[in-house]
Amino acid sequence: MAKSRPSGRSKGPRRDAAKSILNSTQGPRAKRKAQSALSPTALLTQATDFLQTGQPDAALPLAQRALALLQQLSSTPMSMSAGPPTQKKSTARASLPALNLLGEIYIELGDSENAASHFLEAIEADPEGAVPQSEGGGAERFLWMAQLCEEGGEDSIAWFERGCQILERDIVELEARSPGRVEVKDLLEEKKRRLAAALCGMVEVWMTDLSLHPNAETTSTSLVARAINVSPTPSTLQTQASLLLSQSNILHARSILVQSLSLWQDLPEDHPDVPDFPSRISLSRLLMEARLEEQAMGVLEGLVAIEDGSVEGWYLGGWCALLMAGMGRNTKADREDTRREDGENEETADKEVESEEIRTEEERRVLMLTSREWLRNSLQLFELQEYEDDRLRDHALELVEELNRELQGVEDDAEGGDWEDEDEDGDGENDHEGQDLEMNGT
Repeated sequence: MAKSRPSGRSKGPRRDAAKSILNSTQGPRAKRKAQSALSPTALLTQATDFLQTGQPDAALPLAQRALALLQQLSSTPMSMSAGPPTQKKSTARASLPALNLLGEIYIELGDSENAASHFLEAIEADPEGAVPQSEGGGAERFLWMAQLCEEGGEDSIAWFERGCQILERDIVELEARSPGRVEVKDLLEEKKRRLAAALCGMVEVWMTDLSLHPNAETTSTSLVARAINVSPTPSTLQTQASLLLSQSNILHARSILVQSLSLWQDLPEDHPDVPDFPSRISLSRLLMEARLEEQAMGVLEGLVAIEDGSVEGWYLGGWCALLMAGMGRNTKADREDTRREDGENEETADKEVESEEIRTEEERRVLMLTSREWLRNSLQLFELQEYEDDRLRDHALELVEELNRELQGVEDDAEGGDWEDEDEDGDGENDHEGQDLEMNGT
């Protein structure tokens, strides 16, 4: 998938202020003197290190200083004496690494306006993406602008297309080299992944901003086919499944989602083929929509195991467990709708419905208690992190209220604290027969 469009501060916990680079044994004056002695390349290297370790506040002044030095060096009398018409563009091109890095730093700081300003300046200096990526060129600036442009829609598509053209050109050039060389092969695979992600980003725009366009569906289908042909990654298949679900082709979407899962679910967490956290959050939603709740719960358990502070992870897990308990929708009726939509084999569909009905009352009770525990974890984190998605909170509270009504008379662990949805009569809930349902991602 394409990089998610920032919108100021993202929904979620507010980022703590990064540790300042001035917090050292040196005084401010000594630090400034040492910083000014560094070359632009050294400053950009330090800034990149700070950015990659989650310290954009510390990276910002270093990148700004590097940009100022590059602009100062390129405007010296010696440079001015050269005087050819291309000098201004060459001067700007020298600043490309700093401009791009500053754009990414501002993205992390939630400042979309400044980010777009720096990316646009970099694009003006190299509008065709002719400068090598190692020197600050490449397609990334265009792909970021596809996410940042306020107009969205066709403007986003135009930025994506410019980025895709650069990536396609790079791929052709790499394929003309010695493809057997490891470094060339790795770079080629990365370019193909980026191209597939950009094509999937275009699909998302067609499915949202341009969904009412008469060619939206056919264009999206064509773009997905191109992306899969370029690089059939888990994220690419995820986009295909999302498109199929929007077309009510649930059976086909299920098979694609299972295929996507099979590509990475047994790999170690640090493997490059394992989707990032946001992609797996999206995957769990798709699995739930496709009524593959067992698989969705497996994904969510893995997510909270590596990041137990995820409000959305706990919320989705609670919702998923509720669906597994047969609440939240008329499961059998939904399955019958699916058979009608997909032309599913009737015998297979009947077995699927029967397997759902095998769940005992005790299993349903445990799932409901698990659901409530996950939802309470989510609500607690919501308050602690001052999370900004009120719709998520409201839905979580609504689900907890529904579970409380369903579980009346069932003993339960009261460790989750007092919530707005608790019964007004103050009846407490006791430990449920010693069962420990406090979720730790397992």
